[in-house]
Amino acid sequence: MAAGLMEQAFVFLGAGVITVPIAKRLGLGSVLGYLIAGVIIGPYALGIVGSHLENVMHFAEFGVVMMLFLVGLELQPSILWKLRVPIVGLGGAQVLLSTVVLASAALLFGLSWQMALAVGMILALSSTAIVLQLLNENGLMKTELGQSSFAVLLFQDIAVIPMLALMPLLVMSGAVTTEPEPGQLTGYQHALQLIAVIGGIILAGKFLLRPLFRIIAQTKMREIFTATALFLVVGIALLMDSIGVSAALGTFLAGVVLAESEYRHELEAEIAPFKGLLLGLFFISVGASINFAILLAEPVFILALVFGLIFCKMLVLFVLGKLFKMQGVNRWFFSFALAQAGEFCFVLFTFARQHNILTPEIIDPLVVVVALSMAVTPLLMIINNKVVEPFFSGADAGEEGEADEIDDGDTPVILAGMGRFGQIVSRLLILKGYSVTVLEHDATQVELVRKYGNKVFYGDASRVDLLHAAGAETAKLLIVAVDEHEKALEIVQHARKHFPQLKVLVRAVGRLEVHELQESGADIIVRETFHSALNLAEQALTSLGVGAEEAQRSAAIFKEHDERNVIAMAEFYGDEKGYRSQAQENYRALAAVLQADSQDIEAFNAECDEKSGNCP
Repeated sequence: MAAGLMEQAFVFLGAGVITVPIAKRLGLGSVLGYLIAGVIIGPYALGIVGSHLENVMHFAEFGVVMMLFLVGLELQPSILWKLRVPIVGLGGAQVLLSTVVLASAALLFGLSWQMALAVGMILALSSTAIVLQLLNENGLMKTELGQSSFAVLLFQDIAVIPMLALMPLLVMSGAVTTEPEPGQLTGYQHALQLIAVIGGIILAGKFLLRPLFRIIAQTKMREIFTATALFLVVGIALLMDSIGVSAALGTFLAGVVLAESEYRHELEAEIAPFKGLLLGLFFISVGASINFAILLAEPVFILALVFGLIFCKMLVLFVLGKLFKMQGVNRWFFSFALAQAGEFCFVLFTFARQHNILTPEIIDPLVVVVALSMAVTPLLMIINNKVVEPFFSGADAGEEGEADEIDDGDTPVILAGMGRFGQIVSRLLILKGYSVTVLEHDATQVELVRKYGNKVFYGDASRVDLLHAAGAETAKLLIVAVDEHEKALEIVQHARKHFPQLKVLVRAVGRLEVHELQESGADIIVRETFHSALNLAEQALTSLGVGAEEAQRSAAIFKEHDERNVIAMAEFYGDEKGYRSQAQENYRALAAVLQADSQDIEAFNAECDEKSGNCP
């Protein structure tokens, strides 16, 4: 038993370790890498796993459960309230319209309306695991697009509850005539049971879990805290599973309840490694579970169902994106990312089989369709990024950049980016009496900053026409404070080409980004963390007993040498060996300068003591 478990773990981990880096290297993304790994080791390829695949799938589903728990920890009730419109409006519309469209399609295949409705509801769900992974890999989770996508996914997960309550009613309506099993709950009883359990989770999270974690934290034993966190997640998952509900939804609610707890960050740190590993295992299991026997028996029919499903859901998502005024390129990403079926479809199909709502002849091919639609999603995102977005970006430019009309007139300074970095820059300039035209491409950030009385215009500063409208032809400075390096490069290149008189000051992430911005024509480049880190290092020196004047001198010497060296190192950019060698040489030279300065100070202080007993 133990040996078999170890062998299974070895196979799954080895498959992931080999395929995922290759997939990432080829630009396919980690999700597709895991899915390919599952296909390779699955029963229809090498056949390394197969007999225990169902058990592995159940175990791997805890990756999805932990992911939803972590998502819940990030969402305080205030944030959920802020997202109420996209959750109920956008999410509700997506589930309703997708169900109607897919159920209508199912009717065309000759299914009864009860079966068609069950199929439509199940296939309306998207994959929370895949979409959140894509958003995180693309750094979009905190953006308006990420919030809209998450709102839809969250509503879908909540919608699982009424779906589970409604499905038994379809049986009673005559979808499949069967006698209820002894002790089986009716739809209304099941709904009341769900409400009671969810209410219990919320109350327990509010009044029991915080004191429990306080007691555990006082033991100062990290492994016990980790065990308690896992115990909580697994316990809630088992409780929800025992009443036939999505375990992920229960743990999500627990996460939301604990979102305002002082132990939130500690819980995130303890759960995250397990989540990543188990989520990878889940994707491998999905890949391995694709029944290629069914696919090979009717390949045209199955593939037609897959692309029909994706097309119908994309159409619904695109229309909703338009209605909810989603930006052009974001709307395409939104439509492609959520077009697949979800992992909870497996749960609902199992429920439908157990309650004789759908027959195995219907469920078996649809399970293959669900798995294939999930496997195709990373490929769809590659098509979206490489083909669709570039093709439609020109057509969408005017729409996506439905920029605010800029009425500031001639201003000496244009500031691109109003995040934390840009806000500090703008405040100082405005307080000193300079007029600043601020451009920000994140609509959510524009709305937030305007609440504090700041004048900000919505628009993408990489667009030449918007820079022109902002007064770039007469302005003196363009300050690029955006946090995306590629976007900063694009803005600098356009500004240098079309407005050569502008002096361009840019925020950079690090040393390598400085060199790229230099080549693009930036005049002044400031590394975003350099000065704050240098200030902290100076404070650290004084805390260690170094005199304030000496600490200040050391920081000034370090700053002068480092900034000079960064500029000089540009000639070695692209030559990795030469760059590394020169960096080491610069480090040794700076160490020698700092050591000599310390010796000079010591000698001066000693001489001062001998003469007067005082040191200046």
